[in-house]
Amino acid sequence: MTATVERTAPRDLAAELPARLSLTPKSSLAGQLDGAWWPYSRDLEAELPPLVAALDEPWGRITRVTVNPTRWPVVPRTVPVAGRRLHVGWFTEQDPDKLILLSYTVGRWDLLVVPPETPPAAAGRLMAAAAIPGSVLTARVLMANETVIGRGIRDVRRREDTWESEGGACMSPFGTRLDASTLPAGNGWR
Repeated sequence: MTATVERTAPRDLAAELPARLSLTPKSSLAGQLDGAWWPYSRDLEAELPPLVAALDEPWGRITRVTVNPTRWPVVPRTVPVAGRRLHVGWFTEQDPDKLILLSYTVGRWDLLVVPPETPPAAAGRLMAAAAIPGSVLTARVLMANETVIGRGIRDVRRREDTWESEGGACMSPFGTRLDASTLPAGNGWR
């Protein structure tokens, strides 16, 4: 059987780039999430080693990861990481936008997974929101909120484009668009 893995970044590139993480600062406030991770692709085998390497120092040795297979085209049973095997499990009951990391000695961490194709501005908003200490917002709620925010931004841009294309912009009597640089000086427009 052959599996096709959808990627937004080649496997070699994903392995060379540092993990894009936003972690909740150490605090006594427990929240729903411990931060966010923005992978470069949907290839778990390429994406997990840099993530685990970045978390080794602050969180200790990660031994197991669980995902929802809805967002990952291929879920390997194990992934080689720094000379050892990281066990990967999947559960359809788990939030599709969440990654759970487990350590035998330290505990469990839940990360929001920002889809690789997310625009940088939206990814920044999601990563900042997921790293708020004590936040009660789940991965599902954060993703739903971002969908609404993104739709609102697109609507505003569409209205502005419509305004500009339908004559809302300053136009000369000859039908050319006027901006501040083309307006005559001394008319109070500058």
